[in-house]
Amino acid sequence: MTLPETLPGAVPGGAATGVGSWPGTDEREAARTVVGELGELPHLVELPGRGIGADMVGRTAALLVDLPVDRSVTGYRLADRPGSVLRTARAHLARDLDAAEEACERAGVRGSGAPIKLQACGPVTAAVELELRSGRRVLTDRGAVRDLSASLAEGLRAHVRTVRRRFGMEPVLQLDEPRLPDALAGAVPGPTRFDPVRVLPEQEASGLLDGVIGAAGGAPVLVHCCAPGAPLESLGLLRGLPVAGAAVPMTDAGFAEHPAALDTLGEWLDSGRTLALGLVPARRPGGPPPDWHPLALPAVRLADMLGFPRRVLAEQVLVTPECGLAGSDPEWARTALSLAGRIAAEFAGDPDAL
Repeated sequence: MTLPETLPGAVPGGAATGVGSWPGTDEREAARTVVGELGELPHLVELPGRGIGADMVGRTAALLVDLPVDRSVTGYRLADRPGSVLRTARAHLARDLDAAEEACERAGVRGSGAPIKLQACGPVTAAVELELRSGRRVLTDRGAVRDLSASLAEGLRAHVRTVRRRFGMEPVLQLDEPRLPDALAGAVPGPTRFDPVRVLPEQEASGLLDGVIGAAGGAPVLVHCCAPGAPLESLGLLRGLPVAGAAVPMTDAGFAEHPAALDTLGEWLDSGRTLALGLVPARRPGGPPPDWHPLALPAVRLADMLGFPRRVLAEQVLVTPECGLAGSDPEWARTALSLAGRIAAEFAGDPDAL
């Protein structure tokens, strides 16, 4: 296994956190809930229910430096000058920061140096999701990809610095890369079948990620990939980068059927890095609310299959709901965080008893 020369700072294990999105439109209520339920690793909430500029790509657009973004028929598009879409996205971000700072102050963690997680699209997903002025994806133009990556790196550097100064807390930066497997496989659709989107070489993808990770201002970086069936393939690319952790869903992983996937996960944990495991469903299941214990068992079985002592669950595993809580109802979203917190507490207590 090839490891980076300098491993990153640690993402705290043995805790629960959220992936990012949340149902509803009230940023103060969302911030109070997330900080209250996720005391060890709260995150800056995204509320896509507010509309344009509030989703994952809109949040990322608000962070870009000298690359204004507007709305197109099919998504977000690079623009010649800032407009109403960019102003809206930045206003959402400002309100979310204010709400999170207030909630952290109320909870007594502001100024404590405790961690807080921030999320944005990684450079590959940003290049897939954003369009050029021509309507083609940024990924189709290598020069535009480099410009976008540099703009994102500068924006994230400033974002981390702002949160560290305002909150007196230590940011953990999550890069959302759901489109990374598609880009590597040449599976990103073009505007027509006669205008395909190029395959992104692994070396280029690695370089883009490395540049953005290096701009994180010393914050540990967690890469999140929730593409069905593909996250474990992406871990192979991440192993050589200074990434502190990776977030993968558990429900679609199929570890037992794929020995190579188990090897990849074992190497990842053996390098001392963190795995964030999506153990709690993002949508309310039918019937009564599930108990925490059945939800925890896939992670326990994974540790056993890999041959690690179960203490690894307390030291190198974060517990999260699956991504997509924004599509759930607020009551279940709160329950999902509570279940994640209970599972993390059990892992941190006596995982051998599970």
